[in-house]
Amino acid sequence: MQAKKRYLTLFSAGACLILVFCFGGIQVPLARGPGRRDDRGVAGHRPGARWRHFPGSLQPFRRWEQDWSDDPDEHASPRGNRDANSGLYGGKRCRMDSCFNFTLCEKNGFKVYVYPQQKGEKMSESYQNILSSIEGSMFYTPDPGQACLFVLSLDTLDRDQLSPQYVHNLKAKVQSLHQWNGGRNHIIFNLYSGTWPDYTEDLGLDIGLAMLAKASISTENFRPGFDVSIPLFSKEHPRTGGERGYLKHNTIPPYRKYVLVFKGKRYLTGIGSDTRNALYHVHNSEDVVLLTTCKHGKDWQKHKDARCDRDNAEYDKYDYREMLYNSTFCLVPRGRRLGSFRFLEALQAACVPVMLSNGWELPFSEIIDWNTAAVIGDERLLLQIPSTVRSIHQDKILSLRHQTQFLWEAYFNSVEKIVLTTLEIIQDRVLRHTSRSNLMWNSLPGGLFTLPQYSTYLGDFPFYYAKLGVKPYTKFTAIVHVVSPLVSQSQPVMKLLVAVAKSQYCAQVIVVWNCDKPLPAKHRWPVTSVPVIVIEGENKVISSRFLPYDTIPTDAVLSLDEDTVLSTTEVDFAFTVWLSFPDRIVGYPARSHFWDGSKERWGYTSKWTNDYSMVLTGAAIYHKYYHYLYTTYLPASLKSMVDQMSNCEDILMNFLVSSVSKLPPIKVTQKKQYKETMMGQVRQNICAATLVDYTLCLLGIIGGTI
Repeated sequence: MQAKKRYLTLFSAGACLILVFCFGGIQVPLARGPGRRDDRGVAGHRPGARWRHFPGSLQPFRRWEQDWSDDPDEHASPRGNRDANSGLYGGKRCRMDSCFNFTLCEKNGFKVYVYPQQKGEKMSESYQNILSSIEGSMFYTPDPGQACLFVLSLDTLDRDQLSPQYVHNLKAKVQSLHQWNGGRNHIIFNLYSGTWPDYTEDLGLDIGLAMLAKASISTENFRPGFDVSIPLFSKEHPRTGGERGYLKHNTIPPYRKYVLVFKGKRYLTGIGSDTRNALYHVHNSEDVVLLTTCKHGKDWQKHKDARCDRDNAEYDKYDYREMLYNSTFCLVPRGRRLGSFRFLEALQAACVPVMLSNGWELPFSEIIDWNTAAVIGDERLLLQIPSTVRSIHQDKILSLRHQTQFLWEAYFNSVEKIVLTTLEIIQDRVLRHTSRSNLMWNSLPGGLFTLPQYSTYLGDFPFYYAKLGVKPYTKFTAIVHVVSPLVSQSQPVMKLLVAVAKSQYCAQVIVVWNCDKPLPAKHRWPVTSVPVIVIEGENKVISSRFLPYDTIPTDAVLSLDEDTVLSTTEVDFAFTVWLSFPDRIVGYPARSHFWDGSKERWGYTSKWTNDYSMVLTGAAIYHKYYHYLYTTYLPASLKSMVDQMSNCEDILMNFLVSSVSKLPPIKVTQKKQYKETMMGQVRQNICAATLVDYTLCLLGIIGGTI
């Protein structure tokens, strides 16, 4: 009995001691090393406080960036302290709602400002290409007061301290920028971060609340809906234009000489070495050819292993381009960083990428469904990769290869495409009510050509009728371009108006009056069964015939010159053909462009041949969306050239439509040969060669596209 009392007394005393300890009655001194700070205690204790403070009511809500900017010593997490000192993790919890000021975009829309380049600051060619692409886009504004997004003129692409492109003292330079504001509404472009041996993703500066457009970014550090993952591209990557993909035909069956290939460096030690060191296990020298070499770096021979000589000899036997173009799948293992040049090379070659880079946030992952264009592997399951790719059905392979070509040409084949895709993604976040759908981004013609400012309904675009199971409206609007005064009722334009208005498919006629003479009185125009609307051309320039007039109620536009001669039945026939091909130009007069080897430039001919590459808009039908693209998408320099020459606008429209649709125009025949005045032929042939050459360069259209 006495023993029980003693145990009960000891238990009660121990419980009281524990309670006193927990509520701060007893303080345990912290062991300190030299210089260690002691201004924070255990479990939230503050110096000088004997009892934990429990607030009587909930604290008012504070934006998290206010918490982030508070004294970091209040947070006891070692990782949090480490992250707070890193430029990459400073705003790790950033999202658009918390770190982006939407009010800057309300007045002027989504406009982008590029800081003026500072004297004496070096800039790589790649970063100059990025800035030039922004400054040449429809988003650019030279006025920071109108900007929604800001881009640094300081080169942030290469943040490897061992690189000659590394910009020193970048942190201080960025902080001194007048509009920096902690990084809010800024975007930082980066290709390389970290250095030997760890290659961390730290940029060496405090990015604050800025967004990152970064290559080789990990899913751990990627901030969804805020950052943008971009591809790693080389300094030779073209600024504009860009090459087409290498899948020229529907190759069926889709198998090539090799099943799976890779050729690249082998890292003997360090980060990124595990996967590449193991590739020899699945290499068979037949249809699975995975080649690595140790011959890179200045002192590679000091570190080579027993396999290096054999690997180097095997490596030299194969031509990389030949392997790339003749393989069904291309392995894309990580390098020192998560991204690799092999990724874009595989896309262009229509070689289905097999990704082996665990934790890599794939480029433009926010909008692109990579399961339709790549095989996502696991580095830990390398030995299963050959059997996995062999099991993929040939129909799936063909689909994957076609999607690689679409994605390459839509978003990756030039620096300009990469930059514009990045900006369009951010614009969709800012203007959420007009953002693009997943289908727009992942099917022809792609997100850069389906502008949400025009419409967010798929049925308003000519590219999605088949997918939606709908057809375009079975009426057209005729737009007649007039540059000559009305002097007689027997003029060709008067006969043309009557013939077109009699068409069973005609909804209305719009006359674009680009003549220097005043508009004729209403009674001068012929009486027709459909409305005839006369609009005075904007600034009397020839491009005004392609303006997206609100008075066009139909999907189809019949574009006509004033001297065109067509019968009603010919108009009806052309329109019925167009109903089957609503994304193309369908019309009568055909022309050709060709490469002139003697002059080493593109040429243009109006001669009648068995080949043609364009249909003139003097008598052609197309979707009215192309008016919107012509006005808002085309570079201003191209439209200015056309307006100055007052000719060749039809050539520019043809190149635009073919660049968007990746399809040629369709020529229909007529009972009578289409006639063009001799003066019109001479003027057009003079300007055409120059315009064709310039347009092909800017739009990146290679011979044979149209």
